[in-house]
Amino acid sequence: ALHRLHHEVSQIVRRHPVPKVRGQKKRLVPMSSLVEDQVFSPVLIAAELRTTKAETAGTLGLGRDALSRTSRIRARKTQVRLRQMLEILNRVEAETGSPLAAYAWFRAEPLPGFGGATADLLLREGRAEQVHACFDRVAAGGYA
Repeated sequence: ALHRLHHEVSQIVRRHPVPKVRGQKKRLVPMSSLVEDQVFSPVLIAAELRTTKAETAGTLGLGRDALSRTSRIRARKTQVRLRQMLEILNRVEAETGSPLAAYAWFRAEPLPGFGGATADLLLREGRAEQVHACFDRVAAGGYA
C-alpha cells in the first residue's frame, strides 16, 4: 500500500513538479503531533507550515475566527477541513520533500481535469474526496 501511494504521488508530482526546499530532509509530519486538547491545533499547523492562522483559515475557506475562537476551532466543519488538508499534504509530502513544499503545491498547482482548480480550491468547495480520487486514479495507472 505504501509503495502504491508513493508511486501515485510521484506520478502527480512528476507531471506537476514543485521545487524541493533545499536543506530539508524528507519527513512525514505525523498528524498526532498537530493535535492539542483532542483537536487539530491551528497554532501547531500554522507553525509547521510557517504561516499564520489567518492565512490557513483563508486557504481552507474559513473565516478568521474559525481558527481563533475556541468554540469555532472545535466545530466539526473546522476540524474536518483541517484533517482533509493534512491528509492531502501527507499524501504529497514524500515527493515534494517537505511540508512547506507540499503546502505550496496544495495552494498553487492546478490539478488536471478540474478546470485549473488547485487542491485547496477543491477542498474549500467540499470536494476533497475528488482530490483523493485523482491521486487514486494515478495510482491505478490512469491519468490525473
